[in-house]
Amino acid sequence: MGTTELLVKMVIDRWNGSIVNLNKQLNALTDEQLQKEIAPGKNRGTYLLGHLIAVHDDMLNLLDMGEKLFPELAEPFIKKADDSTTQTPTAADLRSMWEKQNSYLQEKFEEMKPEAWFEKHTAVSEEDFAKEPHRNKLNIIITRTSHLQYHSGQIVLLN
Repeated sequence: MGTTELLVKMVIDRWNGSIVNLNKQLNALTDEQLQKEIAPGKNRGTYLLGHLIAVHDDMLNLLDMGEKLFPELAEPFIKKADDSTTQTPTAADLRSMWEKQNSYLQEKFEEMKPEAWFEKHTAVSEEDFAKEPHRNKLNIIITRTSHLQYHSGQIVLLN
């Protein structure tokens, strides 16, 4: 295995491990527990799950892997703060969306050649990428893995 393949494997393995970790946390929670705030006045578990789905949905475009699966989630889970009066999908629906999205992303990740991860993502221009080649697709996975782990740390507070 060459350096490129090894580096990609390390990053994708960490992403997959983080998904598995959050799935274990989610499976340990009831839908009712997921409706609770992680602390008084803070986000509910359902909001955090919806937020993660919406952010991961954005990755599809950033990585040039197609259109969002759940574009309707951007407004309530990215553009707005948690508000229990806003109509959002149920915990059960969010769990189903999460599973569908993870399966889809996994399939797309497996299709990518190791070298393709070092290509520019769609939010960077050719000119900027020439100056900053670290603004590549693999870096999107690194930053989103950190984001996922941050929110996993919050969701654990619901148990």
